[in-house]
Amino acid sequence: MFVSDFRKEFYEVVQSQRVLLFVASDVDALCACKILQALFQCDHVQYTLVPVSGWQELETAFLEHKEQIKLLIKQDDDLEVPAYEDIFRDEEDSGSDSDGSEPSEKRTRLEEEIVERTMRRRQRREWEARRRDILFDYEQYEYHGTSSAMVMFELAWTLSKDLNDMLWWAIVGLTDQWVQDKITQMKYVTDVGVLQRHVSRHNHRNEDEENTLSVDCTRISFEYDLRLALYQHWSLHDSLCNTSYTAARFKLWSVHGQKRLQEFLADMGLPLKQVKQKFQAMDISLKENLREMIEESANKFGMKDMRMQTFSIHFGFKHKFLASDVVFATMSLMESPEKDGSGTDHFIQALDSLSRSNLDKLYYGLELAKKQLRATQQTIASCLCTNLVISQGPFLYCSLMEGTPDVMLFSRPVSLSLLSKHLLKSFVCSTKNRRCKLLPLVMAAPLSMEHGTVTVMGIPPETDSSDRKNFFGRAFEKAAESTSSRMLHNHFDLSVIELKAEDRSKFLDALVSLLS
Repeated sequence: MFVSDFRKEFYEVVQSQRVLLFVASDVDALCACKILQALFQCDHVQYTLVPVSGWQELETAFLEHKEQIKLLIKQDDDLEVPAYEDIFRDEEDSGSDSDGSEPSEKRTRLEEEIVERTMRRRQRREWEARRRDILFDYEQYEYHGTSSAMVMFELAWTLSKDLNDMLWWAIVGLTDQWVQDKITQMKYVTDVGVLQRHVSRHNHRNEDEENTLSVDCTRISFEYDLRLALYQHWSLHDSLCNTSYTAARFKLWSVHGQKRLQEFLADMGLPLKQVKQKFQAMDISLKENLREMIEESANKFGMKDMRMQTFSIHFGFKHKFLASDVVFATMSLMESPEKDGSGTDHFIQALDSLSRSNLDKLYYGLELAKKQLRATQQTIASCLCTNLVISQGPFLYCSLMEGTPDVMLFSRPVSLSLLSKHLLKSFVCSTKNRRCKLLPLVMAAPLSMEHGTVTVMGIPPETDSSDRKNFFGRAFEKAAESTSSRMLHNHFDLSVIELKAEDRSKFLDALVSLLS
């Protein structure tokens, strides 16, 4: 069952079952899983957690546990889920049985069977076409919607079992969707308003508790904060240089961009010594008015969206995190390039980092996130300075070569997605070609040297429109079919595929022809 279909009546049914949780490698999905785990623990529900990174792992896990799986939908529910027969087809193609009939009767029966087989083949082709359309519509567009973590929190609230931790996980899940550009700015602001009311309710409920001012307190706050990645756990200078928003608008890959950054810091009146040391070590007098100083100077430099609505959490007196801090840390733990653990190990480590009892893992994730952000901006600078982003006619194309520094950091889908989106934003800021500003981007990165494969991803144009649907999933499928390219569509995001490196040229030629 999709998490968006999870309702109170379904939860009441699963309380009497042993539950299988198939969880995707996604921060929002992890947060939804944490909330559901907390609910199950409250109600003593037994469950098995199965992390899945793609369709292959999901199919394997499904077949392994299929005897335990039940579909919990009542007859009168209309969830707009495709009908079973539209997605799955049972093959019935029995041959003719020899029963000693006369030759003329056998010929008649054979002719009937030929006609019947022909009809079945035609029906199957029609069914396959209908199935592709249904899956395309259902997966392509339903992927972008309400945060899964928010759905789970609404369930907890309906059951009157919502806790502060659950609310924080819902906030992190929503922030993940915003960081990854999965929802529009309007949708984000609307959902922030919903969560803000829950935060006020929880804070009011906890006002009389004894631990409000203790070292063990947990307090969530709504605030307007800077649109700078990890700046409270980094230096202000590093954050400005490695945040996509500021790096793109200053054009920091150029000498002129570096000069503009220096002018920006001078306009704020911040000494370089203060800016380049850890944020926590900065003079208190500077930190008190830092947000206002940065926002005022940012407006002068054309960055009017430097401030954003967000939430922070305090663990006692010492530990404070913005929701985006947790998103970057958890994401980096989940897609860690370290080879000392499996994908499942990284998944569990990322899941654990969301709990207050594992702050050491969260801080470790922050360090990994800094490396990832640095590598992202360095790769963007390299691509732009060496003109790796080229126009292929209907789309822009960029390919990372094997041997490029930190290239293996971008072999995973979320990391490559963030790199691609940030690269497109930076390219739009740097180019004077108006047509290129309206084009989508196709990005390729090495996946496995051993198997000779690359990851290919499509990103919609960088426009101000709220309707930024991604049509590359179907285009990739058609291009691969027409050229017999060896493609594997394993990721839940339809715009990400795995492709044999030697098939890349003919695949791209077909894609250009298809989209022209």
